[in-house]
Amino acid sequence: MNKRNFIKTSLLAGASTLASPLVSKSSPSSVNYKKNKIKHWVWINPNPNDQEETLQQLYSAYYDAGIKGIFFEADSEKHYRIAKSKKLEAHRWMWTMNRGEKELLAAHPEWYAKNRKGESSADKPPYVGYYRWLCPSREEVRNYIDAQVKEILQKDYVDGIHLDYVRYCDVILPINLWKNYNIEQTKELPEYDFCYCDVCIEKFKALKGFDLRQLQYPEQNLSWRKFRYDNITAVVNRLSDTAHQFKKKITAAVFPTPEIAKRNVRQDWVNWDLDGVCPMIYHGFYKEDVSWIGDAVAEGVKALHGSFPLYAGIFIPDFNNDEEIAGGIQYALQNGAAGVSFFGKVDDRILNILRSVKA
Repeated sequence: MNKRNFIKTSLLAGASTLASPLVSKSSPSSVNYKKNKIKHWVWINPNPNDQEETLQQLYSAYYDAGIKGIFFEADSEKHYRIAKSKKLEAHRWMWTMNRGEKELLAAHPEWYAKNRKGESSADKPPYVGYYRWLCPSREEVRNYIDAQVKEILQKDYVDGIHLDYVRYCDVILPINLWKNYNIEQTKELPEYDFCYCDVCIEKFKALKGFDLRQLQYPEQNLSWRKFRYDNITAVVNRLSDTAHQFKKKITAAVFPTPEIAKRNVRQDWVNWDLDGVCPMIYHGFYKEDVSWIGDAVAEGVKALHGSFPLYAGIFIPDFNNDEEIAGGIQYALQNGAAGVSFFGKVDDRILNILRSVKA
């Protein structure tokens, strides 16, 4: 399955416009991207039918344009080794908490998260059929994911692990997707608010001394929110320890800003132990213009306090023309991003735009 088919169901043709100046008003003055070596990335689902000669030419063009790493959604030794031969980093990109494998569903339906109504995503997935979310409170789930990461990183042609869907289900969707599901998420609706399984309830009770089910509005309890932030953080930081034991890098695709990530998907990524982060700053999904990319980057860079580099994820179909794409890259770099990561077809047109942008 190609990444983010869910959010790709609503490609935008909105009237995005460039604004000036490129540097966001909220940009931290201490950040100077020019002091860092800019590195760009691409997200790719490798095609086993690709010819070696074609890949060699493509990956050489990537490197020459400033792309230094690839996040591969599947294992393909051919693609990884050719990428590495062209001086690109080859990382395996994996789905983390959203896991709908038939074997896993059949063997362990109890591992799956439950919403505030008590419905399990194992048999009643929210929004779309493949949205089946594991419960991060369960040690069995953490062990399962950690074992998969170890299996991936044992391969000598894999340079690192890239985590995706490393969060809870979207309790609130980006506003431009509401119409797809005929919903208005101006508040946290119970069918999209996870996880309220018995394990989560009991662990929270042991931590705080009261039963969450006795609250009239549990979704508003701040300790309950923090409990879930910390659950995902614990999963990530364990995987980080594993990656670093293999002396390999770990990165993650996350929601566009720290505030949006915590509010929409219980994701506190500024407190993760990573080697880099790729916020998906898909401006069209939030009905924002291209300049918002700079605002989002500035917010993230400021919150990270230099812990690790931020690479701005941009969604190529969101842009109306080449000028907007160039502007989006510039907004990202001039507000502190260490590079960008492309989702969409990276062809000669995109590479030429990337070469034209002066960092």
